[in-house]
Amino acid sequence: MDDLQLLREMRSDIGSAPAATLARGRTKLMARIDSDSRPGATTGTHPPATVSPIRFRRRVLMASAAAALLVGGIIVADVVRPSGPGATAEAAEVLNNAAAATIRTSDPVVGPGQYLKIETTELTGGGMQAADGSDISWQETAGGQVYVPADREGEWVWNREERVPLESSSEAAKAAAAEMRKRVASSLWPEGQPRPVGIQRAPGGAFYGNKPTVIIGTPLKEAGSLPRDPQALLDIIYERTKGAGKSPEAEAFVTIADGLRTGVVPADLRAALYKAAALIPGVTVGDRQATVDGRTGIAIGIPSPDGGARQDIIIDPTSGLVIGEQDVLLKDYPGSPAGTVSTWTSVRTSVVDSAP
Repeated sequence: MDDLQLLREMRSDIGSAPAATLARGRTKLMARIDSDSRPGATTGTHPPATVSPIRFRRRVLMASAAAALLVGGIIVADVVRPSGPGATAEAAEVLNNAAAATIRTSDPVVGPGQYLKIETTELTGGGMQAADGSDISWQETAGGQVYVPADREGEWVWNREERVPLESSSEAAKAAAAEMRKRVASSLWPEGQPRPVGIQRAPGGAFYGNKPTVIIGTPLKEAGSLPRDPQALLDIIYERTKGAGKSPEAEAFVTIADGLRTGVVPADLRAALYKAAALIPGVTVGDRQATVDGRTGIAIGIPSPDGGARQDIIIDPTSGLVIGEQDVLLKDYPGSPAGTVSTWTSVRTSVVDSAP
């Protein structure tokens, strides 16, 4: 069972246990999820981990956890094609308009010696168990920048910044977070393993030995091999995510979101991904004035199968670019009523002349 499945199972239990017990168990579970998913981590050999974002999945976002290269199978006849008319009419209109805007908006030109800078800022949750056995949790922010060279087979640079609790966090939470940072910087981190903060370098963007992907099974350098026909593209996505999670629709949407938010997918493929998302049943407009890190766009999302939350991508309707993402609670959780944005990530791209 992977972190996605664990998290969904956890969510499905909400409401069947006392709030205090549930909150305590959720903090422990998310800490275990994050620590066990670190490259090379071994139980008992790493420091307590910060809680990972509460997301359905984050496979290829350049400035989050290292992307896994999952090999997709050959397309076969029994492609799972969920029944239904596709996204709501409102969502389909937004997505198709985004596709058109994407084609009109030229991809940034990265000249020799320059870099495409992909900058992210995210708000997530953190937590750990104190020495007395009590649980401490908080919200925290983290930033990161990936520098992609003009020659994408060249050396990519990834600056991973430390996670910092919000100023509104309790003194106990700030102290716990500081202890985590201290442990990460100390010898308690597994010997020989890349640390989760600081400068990372990798030829071709293969951080932690994993090549960047467009969708599952298709490395970035093979983006041209994917069909631009929306239905054909969606069929490939359904096949490669077959059996994952609790819903083929949610898995397909997440796969598309993963590709769109990387900042490196060519415009014609971004347009095809938007149009493919418009064919997925259950996709809807969540908010026409969604604001993430000071920028406003249209939130398009899909509810989790249990109806507990919705994952959105936030699209700039003018440029057709994904400017961020968010997770919105659709049910009341202990301390977090329905409608709460539990996590968000902003994505900004620019062309720069140098990298760290």
